[in-house]
Amino acid sequence: MKGRALLAPMAGVTDKPFRDICRQFGAALTTSEMVASDAKLRNSLKTRERLIFSEDEKPRSVQIVGSDPMALAEAARFNVENGAQIIDINMGCPAKKVCNVAAGSALLKDEKLVATILETVVKAVNVPITLKTRTGWDKQNKNGLSIAKIAEDSGISALAVHGRTRECAYKGGVEYETIANIKSRINIPVIVNGDITSVEKVKDVLDYTHADAVMVGRAAQGNPWIFREINEYLNTGAKLARPTLEERQKVLTDHITNLYLFYGEYRGVRIARKHIKWHCEGIQRYISYKNVINKIESADKQLAIVNQFFHQSIMEGEKAA
Repeated sequence: MKGRALLAPMAGVTDKPFRDICRQFGAALTTSEMVASDAKLRNSLKTRERLIFSEDEKPRSVQIVGSDPMALAEAARFNVENGAQIIDINMGCPAKKVCNVAAGSALLKDEKLVATILETVVKAVNVPITLKTRTGWDKQNKNGLSIAKIAEDSGISALAVHGRTRECAYKGGVEYETIANIKSRINIPVIVNGDITSVEKVKDVLDYTHADAVMVGRAAQGNPWIFREINEYLNTGAKLARPTLEERQKVLTDHITNLYLFYGEYRGVRIARKHIKWHCEGIQRYISYKNVINKIESADKQLAIVNQFFHQSIMEGEKAA
């Protein structure tokens, strides 16, 4: 991979149009939204959409989720047969609907099952298997290091660790010290995830943990430039200027246009709303546009109002957030 900044897989966010834009700005690896291992869901529209990749998206990484070792192995085989070049296993998602079926970060409570899943999936296919995990289930059960050692012994090729427990979800401080300990005790690549929000923080976190790369999640929402900025800072020590409103306008309008093409007008307009919010909420004028944008149901009108918003903001000399 070219670069040390990876895009974290995020349900409802890292679809093909979003992955494309993050790669455009230097994301070294982009991974699909998590795909259920249940074969009955394989032909659903949601699953089919999550497995659409651009020609230039290489390596193609697909994240699978589930709790049954054989079902996960079969899902890995299916996705490799359909073009996946990396299989990522989700043991980090804290969402209740995932944990309630003993998947995602709920698996951290059963280390024997973790080992069985990882060994079974690794043996099932001949592509690298990566693992996304957390530091443990809760503060009383932090077994991130044990999980990391199981992963290495099972043949996992790389480990991404979100530095919080499942109980913490996305709140509270990130346990970079735990990730540093994990990195010092295993020999496979370790990717640090959690509150990677600025180029300076990336440098500090990599220096502290000695991790091989960072994985950027929420900080990339409405901010694909973060990958360009991280790459430049790590390579040269230089801080790039933040994008101008003109650049923000072009990137956002290209992005939402691609959403219309990918999902069709009805769904595309609705999915675009959150991306418009992420791109624009740091600009003062967005307060007066928010309700209007969220009520528009036409692609042409949505695109027109976004362009109007940026034109007025530029004319009045507002600065990019």
